[in-house]
Amino acid sequence: MKNTFKTILTLGLIIISLITMNAQKQKMENTALLIIDVQNDYFPGGKMMLENAEQAGENTRKVLEYFRKNNLPVIHIQHISTNDGVTFFLPDTEGAKINHRVLPREDEKIIIKHFPNSFRETDLMDYLRSKEIKNLVITGMMTDVCVEATTRAAFDFGFTNTIIGDATATRNRELNGEVVKAAEVQRATLAGISALGNLYARIIDTHELLK
Repeated sequence: MKNTFKTILTLGLIIISLITMNAQKQKMENTALLIIDVQNDYFPGGKMMLENAEQAGENTRKVLEYFRKNNLPVIHIQHISTNDGVTFFLPDTEGAKINHRVLPREDEKIIIKHFPNSFRETDLMDYLRSKEIKNLVITGMMTDVCVEATTRAAFDFGFTNTIIGDATATRNRELNGEVVKAAEVQRATLAGISALGNLYARIIDTHELLK
């Protein structure tokens, strides 16, 4: 009798586990990871170092591992600067290379862009449509420039967006001669994106995604 009960309990746990895994799989269907500009110039020693770049890079690595483990599409966005006067992400430089934490695999899409909006003059939209992607999980840098521009554009194109807040980073800004700290810029940008009930994107952290 005791062994029968244990068997039933074990089978019940297996069924619950399978149901949970299937629900998670369905939830992530038609979803792709977008990693924006996680490039060497944003890290210590680079030409445009960001606050908390290493932490954001590590969290992006964890998110990337999750997508790889679950065989979900991954898209790497790499910015190459072409405008006069720009000092970072210059062509054929070490700083423009994708950081070692998130180096693309051969089967992962790499898209080169020259503007903050990752859709502008790239094949990102065509690629997403070819994969029937409807939902984007977004990480990267800088939060208030390329991440925000891409997220708002994605919303306008009809995508449902989730930003992993602690897998993004920015730097101090200046307004009217006053310094606005990176942490304030980060919070204000994410708050603006999620305004009016997660309008442009839902904001979560790495732990919430992985759990």
